[in-house]
Amino acid sequence: MSVVNYVDRISLWWRRDAVADLGASLVVFLVAVPLCVGVAVASGAPAELGIVTGIVGGLVVGVLPGSSLQVSGPAAGLTVLVAEAVARHGLPALGVIVAASGLMQVLMGLARLGGWFRAISPSVVQGMLAGIGLVLLLGQVYPVFGARQPGSTAEKLLGLPGLVGGLDQASVAASFGVGALTLAVVVGWQRMPARLRVVPGALVAVVLTAAAVAVFGLPVATVEVGGLGSVIDPPGPHRFGMLADPAVLGAAVTFALVASAESLFSAAAVDRMHSGPPTRYNTELIAQGVGNTAAGMLGALPMTAVIVRSAANVQAGARTKASRVLHGAWLLLFAVWLPGLLALVPLSTLAALLLHAGWKLLDLRQLAALARAHRAEAGIVVLTAGVIAAVDLLVGVLVGLAAAVAKAAWDVSHFHVTWQEDGDDLLVRLSGNATFLRLPRLLAALQEVPSARRVRLDLSGVRHLDRACRQAVENWAAQRRRGDSDVRVSPPVEVGV
Repeated sequence: MSVVNYVDRISLWWRRDAVADLGASLVVFLVAVPLCVGVAVASGAPAELGIVTGIVGGLVVGVLPGSSLQVSGPAAGLTVLVAEAVARHGLPALGVIVAASGLMQVLMGLARLGGWFRAISPSVVQGMLAGIGLVLLLGQVYPVFGARQPGSTAEKLLGLPGLVGGLDQASVAASFGVGALTLAVVVGWQRMPARLRVVPGALVAVVLTAAAVAVFGLPVATVEVGGLGSVIDPPGPHRFGMLADPAVLGAAVTFALVASAESLFSAAAVDRMHSGPPTRYNTELIAQGVGNTAAGMLGALPMTAVIVRSAANVQAGARTKASRVLHGAWLLLFAVWLPGLLALVPLSTLAALLLHAGWKLLDLRQLAALARAHRAEAGIVVLTAGVIAAVDLLVGVLVGLAAAVAKAAWDVSHFHVTWQEDGDDLLVRLSGNATFLRLPRLLAALQEVPSARRVRLDLSGVRHLDRACRQAVENWAAQRRRGDSDVRVSPPVEVGV
């Protein structure tokens, strides 16, 4: 593109879209600040690293092609993975894992694997999100009470009654009160007039609770803050030797797969919100990979395209990708000029915000509707979410995928055998998919067919007849012919193979 054309495009954007994109970028910035900080703290990382990832998501991924309006940054959906990686391998390993996962995403995009993520069963996706939401709910309820969360799911469940018992302590009661106020503001803000909802409810909750803690001197823990220079830790070449550890490499693969899935599922949802150009999935996967590689080289958190920020961007009237780039610029200015404001934010406020995010991810209303319409699909959601909460994210997703494949195999193997007598004639109808999975049922049904002088075997309703079932039908017909029955197959068996 020539310099003249580039200047013309900027001039056109300034005249037509600048005001809308500028306003949308400020809204997304205000949404992003508390979420970036909350995800980082919940992941066991310094709060500033969440801001760093948000900056990279805006300034790096924001300028790359793929999707025009979705916004990238640290996501609640990766909190569980990051917390586990930090606890198991240490914070210095995080940059290596994130950078390696980003390179894997780039390679997947170049190999044009982005479209395959769209083929994953929606029930598995819903189960993955519900499982992440369940883990967030079980884990973040402890910081709301000012307590340290246990390590295992069983310990988290067993420790819940003890949280309520500690409310007689001033610090616990204050922390719980701040968290409850946060949830009340976030939920109640959704019922405010539209002109007020331009300001995100999460930001209102952060400002109100921080002010309450400062004014009344409440004994509540707040975010520990340092400068960006104190938390940015580029991994040197020697650290990449950690990838020789199968556990570290496995974490990178898991980050890459989950981050890619979340980003592309978000892209599909955002595309339905606007009438602009649709997402190019492989290109977007490369952009996300470049962003994660850059974040990893800064020692920061992994990123995905985030549906909350992306929806806020679209609803605020964004027209071009400039809005998401500008949101990254505002995050950078905030981190440079006003980092001390983070020290006023109560930890229980951030935990409550993640509790709210976890509840939305769990989405019991959608699960109930799915159970009424498709009980088996709802079972896959529950199974996936349960295994994620009990074991870990990767195992839960793999179990969910296996269940979805098994259900698909069962569905395509539905098979029916019916017969109808007409005097001395007998019409036997086969319908559905006759595969080896249904062979026992086919054999049992054919054995129950009564004897008749003339038998017409109707295979017109059979969509697929594999070799095992074809041989079973041929053997049954030959046996009946030896018994003096006139058996005619219509259409011939070979046609259904």
